[in-house]
Amino acid sequence: MKPKLNPEIGLWYKDSENDVSFQVVAIEDTDESIEVQYFNGDIGEFELDSWYNSKISLIEAPEDWSAPFGGIDADDLGYSDPDTHQDYNEEAPLKDYDN
Repeated sequence: MKPKLNPEIGLWYKDSENDVSFQVVAIEDTDESIEVQYFNGDIGEFELDSWYNSKISLIEAPEDWSAPFGGIDADDLGYSDPDTHQDYNEEAPLKDYDN
């Protein structure tokens, strides 16, 4: 028998019974509930008992995981583009190669 998967804030999961992907955004110990945000942006909640009785699996974050949050600038995603880009309309210097 497969062990039950514990919810972790920030990780993405798939409920295969309902064919929906979501991210856990909060775990409330006081009322034993798990708040999730679905990929389409809707907010939902699992009771702890229903979480453990559902067919939930851990998945990779979707390629555009920021879509449900709308209006996030690329700078706010926690990474930056380390590549430097050259304007290819300019003449690039060429080295002389002698054999």
